[in-house]
Amino acid sequence: MKRILTLGLALLMLMLAGCSTEVTEYRQQQPALDIFHYFQGRTEAWGMVQDRRGKQLRRFHVEIDGDVVGDTLTLHERFVYDDGEKQQRVWRIRRTGDNRYQGTAGDIEGVASGQAAGNAFHWRYSMNVEASGSRWLLHFDD
Repeated sequence: MKRILTLGLALLMLMLAGCSTEVTEYRQQQPALDIFHYFQGRTEAWGMVQDRRGKQLRRFHVEIDGDVVGDTLTLHERFVYDDGEKQQRVWRIRRTGDNRYQGTAGDIEGVASGQAAGNAFHWRYSMNVEASGSRWLLHFDD
């Protein structure tokens, strides 16, 4: 339960970091978030997909198994949506410098980039999504 609550707080900070002009505004906030340490092992999360107006479209549960080898964090994500759909994603996230990261995954366009500061993490990426028979490239600024 503690890990789930901690994940909820971390996700809140991720959202706040995305709304902020600079993630570095959080550099003094404690405890410092080390994503390699945090995601090592099993993590569970719950979330939702919303449209532009904030209307909830879907809910999901995700199990994440993280493994760290050297400067690379591998995240095996298994999503189950409220309508029964299942998805999987494997992230490979590499530490590239002082509090900076890059990541790739099969449905991610190009390379994701991230920066940690204090208890926040700012993660930017573009993902290919299929909806209503069309393919969309969505840009995320988490």
